[in-house]
Amino acid sequence: MGEECVFCKMVKGEIPVEKIYENDNFFSFPDANPIVEGHTLVIPKKHFKTFLDLPNTLGTELIECIKKTTMNLMDKYKANGFNVVTNNFPSAGQVVHHLHFHIIPRKEKDGKILHLDEKK
Repeated sequence: MGEECVFCKMVKGEIPVEKIYENDNFFSFPDANPIVEGHTLVIPKKHFKTFLDLPNTLGTELIECIKKTTMNLMDKYKANGFNVVTNNFPSAGQVVHHLHFHIIPRKEKDGKILHLDEKK
């Protein structure tokens, strides 16, 4: 864990954050630079650099946090879809080197994100 990890500072309470959902090992909070209304991050309370570093034993709790956060956001923002995204390593766009998942509430034809499953 680096001394300068902004997410570790949030976990320690050194940086205040509005928690949307929390369980023993994860919590979610609004993204500081949202790409859509309701854009939220889910982070582990322990420092793991990438998804590959996360122990398998935490999988159920991670999924619980993502699902409960997503249901809250879809209701609050009247979304009819969502994306869950994680960037791992700089070549994939990871800027903060503490594992985190983006939950992005979506509305029909919002045009905010490339649909990765579209035919080219």
